[in-house]
Amino acid sequence: MMRSLWTAASGMISQQTNVDTIANNLANVNTVGYKKESAEFKTLLYQTIQEKTTDNNGDPKPTSAQVGLGVRNSAITTHYTQGSMLETGNTYDFALQGSGFFMVQMADGSVGYTRSGSFNLAVGTEGMVLATSNGNPVLDTTGNAIVLDSKYDTSKITIDANGTLCYPDDSGNAQSIGITIGVAQFSNPAGLLKTSDSILKETDASGEAVWGVNTVKGSNVSMKQGYLEGSNVQTADEMVNLIVAQRAYEMNSKIITASDEMLQQANNLR
Repeated sequence: MMRSLWTAASGMISQQTNVDTIANNLANVNTVGYKKESAEFKTLLYQTIQEKTTDNNGDPKPTSAQVGLGVRNSAITTHYTQGSMLETGNTYDFALQGSGFFMVQMADGSVGYTRSGSFNLAVGTEGMVLATSNGNPVLDTTGNAIVLDSKYDTSKITIDANGTLCYPDDSGNAQSIGITIGVAQFSNPAGLLKTSDSILKETDASGEAVWGVNTVKGSNVSMKQGYLEGSNVQTADEMVNLIVAQRAYEMNSKIITASDEMLQQANNLR
């Protein structure tokens, strides 16, 4: 009976983490570029009660007697499926279709990665700098900050599907200005380290970043101007998952109550 108390407690702790994960998904249902997460579980150690068991006639049974000791969270997996395209009409809103991440320079000089393409222009020493809402410069394919010279009318800047910045010539035809928005791809994006402000960091689990659109085999990446990628969280699915997690938590709590009642009865025996 004491074993059942700890087993049920491990289930309640694991389901609490599951509820926390679902709550975070619902809280970010309107966050640009957010990717849903799901809690994964695995069993704990098993305790062997009998290695060899026999029936009433003394004949050996083909199976032993083992009792599980509960469950724990093994991982919280991020699902990098495509979010919906939200039209904004803003010149410096960009959405990625397919795999890949925008690259931004962090305050400490390191490179961060994000799916949120809500950018603005900030005043720099050499011109207008394409930056995030926090002022972090967006990087190009060479790893340098994207700076627009004062000779350009920033309202006329456009991009093509590969993220190359273009400016109209005398005939009104868009021509490349030699700058391409940097896009990084990873062999295992689920291994990226999540930080604040939708910024991800490279880890050993994610593998090294491969710079450039469609540089990873089998990828099909394109960029759209005037759009943002919405969250891939489905509210209805998350509400169903929340109900399932609540019921699992409730069942584990009832196990604790039942075990407590059995212990009470055992203590009352004379």
